[in-house]
Amino acid sequence: MRLPDAWIVAAVAGCLGVAVGGGVSVLEAASRPWRAGDVQPAVAAAKGPSPAAEAPETTYAFGTVSIGGRGGHDFVIRNAGDAPLELTKGATSCSCTVSDFEESEGGSSRAKVVPPGESTKLKVEWRGKAEGPFRQHAGVLTNDPRRPQISFEVVGVVVPGTSKVIPPVIALPKLSTGTGSQATATVFTFGEAPPTVTSITATDERTAEFYSLATAALSPADLAAEKGATGGVLVTADIRPGMPIGPVRQTVRLVLAIPEETVVEIPIEGAVTGDLALAGQAWDSSHETLQLGTVSSRKGLRTSLFLTAKGPHRSAVRLSVREKVPESLQVVVDEGTPVGSGNVIRFHLSLSIPPGSEPSNHNCTTQAPAGRIVLDTGHPDSPTLTIPVCVAVAP
Repeated sequence: MRLPDAWIVAAVAGCLGVAVGGGVSVLEAASRPWRAGDVQPAVAAAKGPSPAAEAPETTYAFGTVSIGGRGGHDFVIRNAGDAPLELTKGATSCSCTVSDFEESEGGSSRAKVVPPGESTKLKVEWRGKAEGPFRQHAGVLTNDPRRPQISFEVVGVVVPGTSKVIPPVIALPKLSTGTGSQATATVFTFGEAPPTVTSITATDERTAEFYSLATAALSPADLAAEKGATGGVLVTADIRPGMPIGPVRQTVRLVLAIPEETVVEIPIEGAVTGDLALAGQAWDSSHETLQLGTVSSRKGLRTSLFLTAKGPHRSAVRLSVREKVPESLQVVVDEGTPVGSGNVIRFHLSLSIPPGSEPSNHNCTTQAPAGRIVLDTGHPDSPTLTIPVCVAVAP
């Protein structure tokens, strides 16, 4: 049998390939869903009335919002077609919500019908959750075949609050009674306008006289270091010599108008040392406090504390108790004794809380402030010494 000519076979195969490929293409085009933004030839050629959704603004930049703060914006949707435009709420991101459509005839909590030539407002609300850049969206579905979905977007920056302090706590180096120091903190604000300083004070009146406080507006270069900041001030605290020996616990209270009144508190912590020093099993040198813990009023407590005096005025030191809190705390001071060659004099303080003492709480917390032992020393540079005491007497 004679085989078909090779050129005839090739021609027939080519025709079959074109026919099959064309059929697959038609089937794919008929079955693939049209995406938003695609131009649908069938729709473009359709006759009769049709809605046309227009949104002049789809992105809104709100600037800044504080963590937990809320914002809102009205987007306008217009029907430029010649048939009613039907709107339905679509998907939203986790920090963004779409409130009810503008109330008018044809509206509901989830849907809205906009007649030809008219417009409606869609309110999008958001809440700041985490510090940093913010970009959220909300969608609206329409019956406009050319624009089946409109996506609205809100962008901005979530900031810590109305203000942010760097560092949040000023940690002083160890000071001596004869030296001073200077410390600074930067306060960034996130209001609508730069802040105005209303007042600045040191809240602890017992040592406020040793502090000289000042503020200065931050430069644009300084503001650029904190994203979203709209203003700020540099707080400077000059600490004069003569601070009493012991822990430094002061708070700078800064009142700002941005334009609403905002109070910023900056703790200052440290310690002042000198010719007098404390030691003992219950003495916490890192926090400069006497840690007695929780004491049972049935058993009571006994412990010791030692004070050493050095320097040229050591022989002038004479200890006496001026004040003690709680009242149940008993303090007995022994006479000083020279140590070694006599360059140091040591004083023994016997501390006790007798059984049957009244319950009290001075556990060095915000709700239970520290107790204290105030000593008159006779030292010309440190005439008084305040010892913070953390103690709670339980029933």
